[in-house]
Amino acid sequence: MNILITGGTGFIGAPLSRELIKSGHTVFITTRRLSGSKEKLTWNPPDLIPPDGISNFDAVINLAGEPIAPGRWTNKRKKLIMSSRINTTDALVQSMRISNPKPKVLISASAIGYYGAHGDEFVTEDTPPSSDFLAEVCKAWEKEALKAEELGVRVVLMRTGGVLESDGGALPQMMIPFRFFLGGPIGNGKQWFSWIHRDDVVGIIKYALENETVSGPVNATAPAPVTNMDFSAALGKALNRPSWLSVPGFIVKLTLGELGSVLMTGQRVLPEKALNAGYQFKYTEVKDALKAIFRGTAQK
Repeated sequence: MNILITGGTGFIGAPLSRELIKSGHTVFITTRRLSGSKEKLTWNPPDLIPPDGISNFDAVINLAGEPIAPGRWTNKRKKLIMSSRINTTDALVQSMRISNPKPKVLISASAIGYYGAHGDEFVTEDTPPSSDFLAEVCKAWEKEALKAEELGVRVVLMRTGGVLESDGGALPQMMIPFRFFLGGPIGNGKQWFSWIHRDDVVGIIKYALENETVSGPVNATAPAPVTNMDFSAALGKALNRPSWLSVPGFIVKLTLGELGSVLMTGQRVLPEKALNAGYQFKYTEVKDALKAIFRGTAQK
């Protein structure tokens, strides 16, 4: 397939591009700057992609969006987090509307923040959305992507959990206190953490791309979520460091504000649709995922 990826140089987009190329697909990534590379498509959302541009693609994978973390959620950042997702997705769908032929599939990023806090309850794709800020972002984001269904385009909504790899995402920041023997759980550590190794995010996206039966929301999380306490213990073991110093919840909230409150809650999310569709996870246990990430790098 000819595939267009927004956010194609990012934490997930870059390894996804490499994997798709290795599998025989042709990958183009969007760029805001003029480029001489034939594998780049110059695009400045909210401008539309010309019909003769978008019609060249069999599939579009939308990964663009302002990072949720780090930093406090000021009103300015909230607006940027929301608008960066809505404007890009809307422009993609509107570009599809005026193109002929249209892409066959749109895979659009979302997040398990859609569900909000659920304590110990198991969460699947059928769980209704919450009403906090992250949930409102995800609902608005997904609403724009689903408009492509009106055009006959298959839409997959990739609700991603905490993505683990050493070169990006939240893990490098989580590692810092452990490096100084100060690692441990956040608060009482009982909140659930729905994680996934980056290899499996790439794998699920590729699986959804190549299997026409997959559509709608798909939880991109590992089958075995863990509590924050168990994750901290596994991270400490992978780094050959103790996990004993709890970070008081009030400090997290004081430092990060609304984002800190999110970190003090959690979701026990299951990838029900991915499993039912037949996807085989590379990493089902967090200890194995962390061991693979830090193999040969943990300090003795």
